[in-house]
Amino acid sequence: MQGNSRTVETTQPGIHDKLEALVARYRTSEHKRPVSAHTQQAFNAFTEWLGDWQGPLIIDSCCGVGKSTATLATRFPDAKVVGLDKSDLRIQKHAHYHNNASNYRVFRADVNDFWRLLRQAQPDAAWQIEQHYLLYPNPYPKSAQVQKRWHSGPAMPDLMAIAPIIEVRSNWLLYLQEFARACELYGKSTRIDRVETTTPITPFEEKYLRSGQDCWVLRSIDANT
Repeated sequence: MQGNSRTVETTQPGIHDKLEALVARYRTSEHKRPVSAHTQQAFNAFTEWLGDWQGPLIIDSCCGVGKSTATLATRFPDAKVVGLDKSDLRIQKHAHYHNNASNYRVFRADVNDFWRLLRQAQPDAAWQIEQHYLLYPNPYPKSAQVQKRWHSGPAMPDLMAIAPIIEVRSNWLLYLQEFARACELYGKSTRIDRVETTTPITPFEEKYLRSGQDCWVLRSIDANT
């Protein structure tokens, strides 16, 4: 079956010239926006679900319908896996992708707030986040939209702090090149490779690959990991 997904179109010729300044600004600023009530409730439900868990934890942010979350739970049976997405409609569709793995949950939450709560909780938590997945985020390809990209926005310090290993996938290579540069400014080493798979991890990945597009994966690792 062939897909009909269009490629990302942009007039931005390379890494945005404001990227480094934006990373530096947010790295030294405090994120003061109040945590949304529904995300605090989701975080409370998350900690209740974990209970006294002392093993590895994997976060799947912006998980959409949660196909990737279920896949990761099967791939890492000795870890707890948590999927997060802001859309209740998408979360409700997860029933179609649910498998028999008992080691995962999906929650409706604003990841900006949830990442901050994770960071605040980590010093006293028994669990330890081992990996963080950010699969096919909205690329916001217009040059004027640069601050809407995760690596150029105020949530980046929390994203960088909560997990030693981060995996980001996109069908827009420039997005990952920007993300890699931002990671380097935080002291993380990065590598970008083409996605080579016959079992796509998300519906977006399946659609892009069926459309003949290249998909790319960035892996970012703390220097001391």
